[in-house]
Amino acid sequence: MGEARYVKIYTRTGDAGETSLFDGTRVKKDDPRVDAYGELDELNAWIGFVRASGIDPDLDLELDRIQREVFAFSAHLADPRGRIGSAVAKAAVGDSDVAELERFIDTCQSELAPLNKFILPGGSATGAALHLARTVCRRAERRLVALRPEADASMLRYLNRLSDLLFVLARVVNRRAGIPETSW
Repeated sequence: MGEARYVKIYTRTGDAGETSLFDGTRVKKDDPRVDAYGELDELNAWIGFVRASGIDPDLDLELDRIQREVFAFSAHLADPRGRIGSAVAKAAVGDSDVAELERFIDTCQSELAPLNKFILPGGSATGAALHLARTVCRRAERRLVALRPEADASMLRYLNRLSDLLFVLARVVNRRAGIPETSW
């Protein structure tokens, strides 16, 4: 076995405000595509924060899968020629994943009282973090809407369901923690 070779984390290639897409194309860091996958990166970081907060194992398992799917969307956005999706199976996310989110929403809602009022974001620290993740998810969704047709319809459906799921998860986490919801 050879020695492990470490790649430097800094390249200095972005010092002038540009970055490279997957195919080597140079774009400004405020390019709408880069902005959109930056929003997805922030969403993924918030989901990671939620997972690090000690969330219940059944919820953590689903959030692990979701983090991987959100990462796949970022990879697609960084790939203007569509090479990743055809070459890397783990980057394939589509309508079956949307259906999986819907199944998980239904499962989570089965342990909640019906919602008949608006609720204020908050509750436990984990519940509040899920609400933050939800708002970042909505922002990422808006960025993807602006990118059409680069962002395909299944990406938009996925993020729309994911924000719904994050809302429901915040309610579940707070209920499991015994923290009542605050209605508006």
